[in-house]
Amino acid sequence: MANASVLLVLFLAIIWGEFSGEVTAYTRPPPREALSKPSDYSYGSTTPQQVHISKVGTDQMRITWITRDSAPSKVDYGLSSGSYNVSVDGSASTYKYLLYNSGQIHEAVLGPLEPNTVYYYRCSEDASREFSFKTAPAQLPINFVVIGDFGQTGWTESTLQHISQAKYDMLLLPGDLSYADFWQPYWDSFGRLVEPLASQRPWMVTQGNHEVEKMPVVHKTPFTAYNARWHMPFEESGSTSNLYYSFDVASEVHVIMLGSYTDFDQGSSQYSWLEGDLKKIDRNKTPWVVVLFHAPWYNTNEAHSGEYESVAMKQAMEQLLYDARVDAAFAGHVHAYERFTRVYNGTANKCGPVYITIGDGGNREGLATKYTDPKPDISLFREASFGHGQLQVVNSTHAQWTWHRNEDDQPIISDSVWLTSLISDPDCKL
Repeated sequence: MANASVLLVLFLAIIWGEFSGEVTAYTRPPPREALSKPSDYSYGSTTPQQVHISKVGTDQMRITWITRDSAPSKVDYGLSSGSYNVSVDGSASTYKYLLYNSGQIHEAVLGPLEPNTVYYYRCSEDASREFSFKTAPAQLPINFVVIGDFGQTGWTESTLQHISQAKYDMLLLPGDLSYADFWQPYWDSFGRLVEPLASQRPWMVTQGNHEVEKMPVVHKTPFTAYNARWHMPFEESGSTSNLYYSFDVASEVHVIMLGSYTDFDQGSSQYSWLEGDLKKIDRNKTPWVVVLFHAPWYNTNEAHSGEYESVAMKQAMEQLLYDARVDAAFAGHVHAYERFTRVYNGTANKCGPVYITIGDGGNREGLATKYTDPKPDISLFREASFGHGQLQVVNSTHAQWTWHRNEDDQPIISDSVWLTSLISDPDCKL
């Protein structure tokens, strides 16, 4: 049955590739070996695996985990290892994709929680595996890790090792998580691969093209696995879709996650939600606003140049971001790193966002090495290397962005810039 499933998925994927008309117009160098982290069958069928956490509201955390068989959707937690004085009941669900049936996907929301505090927890009343996480501080400074197009390769493993050495409070991922690409066991492998870090700090993600997993006739519903496995706090921000949402961190940073692969035109639900979300921000209390989406609006790489999701979304939404004085916009999709100056409508503008492409987490497709020449003035730094970024918001006026290249398996800082919040610039006051 497993071999039949593989053949069926490969056949349908080939058909869908032809159907979609996607053309690869650039050559990538060979990537590192693909990884597949198998299930540890020394664990029982009700032992929690693939544990990850995500922020909910101001003082809560969602714990998500999977068991092979039915188990209590319960989390016990407390402030000391092995001592759990609070218990929370959650819920469980499953999904089906062609011949694949998922395990039990559990989630439970913990809180209220204290800021900047370590909590210990166990899932499904299983004493064999204890986890811990640390909540973000209530005030600045705060540290983010930003990665895109992660996948499951040797480069992914290298990036994870570098991230584990960083002192960060939250991870932001602008799409393309597992690169399962229809083969659902790769979602399980990805969950096991990232669990050591994703169970300790909140991973806040949005979707990319590799999460769509929609096929004509046989599976018409997009984002089935993504929505089932990575429930983000969209309800709390007034969104009606798991594909776009927002949240506050340390009371002074507002993070917006957008969906490049759902409707985004000016008559869409996403556009209306974004317009309303931006209007709600009190910039006197929240001086920093950052936005993440998958397909970059600015890009000098030949890879994915001129794609509809980039061009049309920029045309629809760029004015909203500019008028709201969004400080920075992060994207993935292009498997390289690039940082632009502050831009609006294609030209440098001191009141526009800084646009950064960070699609270099470790994907299996390799790097996008061909750039347009000469380099436009608005592109300040570009390089086709694997790595990750770190954003340290120091105070209400200043933040430092650094890009860490995975060179010889060492996290080399290759690009660094200090940012000033737009709301603190008299010329950019709203």
